[in-house]
Amino acid sequence: MQEISKNKRILIKIGSSSLVNEDYSVNEPMLVTILSEIKKLNDLGYIVCVVTSGAIAVGMHELGLKLKPKEMALKQACAAIGQAKLMEAYNKVASIYNLKLGQILLSHDDFQFRNRMIHLSNTLDSMFKNRIIPIINENDAIAVDEIKVGDNDTLAALISPMIEANLVILFSDIDGLFTKNPKVYNDAKLISVVENIDKDIIDCATDSNSLVGTGGMKTKIDAAIITTMAGADMIICNSKEIKDLSKIAKGLKVGTLFKAKKNLISKREHWMIFKANSQGYIVIDDGVKEKLGERKLSILPKGIIEVGDEFLAGSVIDIKDKNNLLIGKGITNYSSSDIALIKQLSSEEAKEKIGFLANKGVIYADDMVILKEGYYGRFVK
Repeated sequence: MQEISKNKRILIKIGSSSLVNEDYSVNEPMLVTILSEIKKLNDLGYIVCVVTSGAIAVGMHELGLKLKPKEMALKQACAAIGQAKLMEAYNKVASIYNLKLGQILLSHDDFQFRNRMIHLSNTLDSMFKNRIIPIINENDAIAVDEIKVGDNDTLAALISPMIEANLVILFSDIDGLFTKNPKVYNDAKLISVVENIDKDIIDCATDSNSLVGTGGMKTKIDAAIITTMAGADMIICNSKEIKDLSKIAKGLKVGTLFKAKKNLISKREHWMIFKANSQGYIVIDDGVKEKLGERKLSILPKGIIEVGDEFLAGSVIDIKDKNNLLIGKGITNYSSSDIALIKQLSSEEAKEKIGFLANKGVIYADDMVILKEGYYGRFVK
């Protein structure tokens, strides 16, 4: 048995290849298995949230397409018709088990802006209190590459701290994380437990070979980083294990278990690192960089030597050094135009220029995260 947290909040993600047949029609027996297991968990007092893929694939079936379209508009059309058919199939099976389902379609903006995240979190909490199971997907009918979350492995990871999940399970067409690509190397070995996601673990990742899915092992490793940093365990396993979902929740050993980090970051820091895209940047001098290496402190105009891109007060921005190395991220109290006027000035001079409030700084210490450990810095674009 695997040792996992005893908290009873579980998020499961089902990949497209698990939800559709070869002709891209809905795999109804799989939905029966999923929802019957969720019923068992509900009866045991667990709260379950589902991130589902499959909308584009089911739309392909409805439109008679044999290959995933490359044209964005056609993909979106597939998603529009496919999402409706997919939820119809979910609800048909749910009625057998007296389960109430609620559909939530998300875009990246729902994570980019904290007020929208708070509303989403409140909605999810209300659904749980009313015994409604959220069925969540990215809103592919309107999403384009520039504003996409990207894949449902990432979507599941981003939602996990919002529902305070203790366990995230990614069900897919793979058995777990292997030392090498098992489709290529016969001597590849399954890694049962990952305590720390280091360079060796990341190097095991390969891209997706699925004809209908969007994620591969790389996206699952990224999801594991996001999830474990939020304090939840994560399991990658084959969708054939869905029949044992209720046993997995109790610790049945399957696939690869990524253990939750013990030294957690705050929800605010998690949001800045993984959810909020930076709107611009400031460059700090060596003195401020050295001090930030020791502890977080407010950044004053005197230590800023450059400001880049246009942004408003309240935006998340990057903090860089003179060599363009990313030091951290923070929420700015001033716009890019104001910072351009007061950079390298003393607090007194800045106050005369724009009425600068020295007690807040350009970025306050509590509104900052320093990217100096782990691999989460690579999520910052």
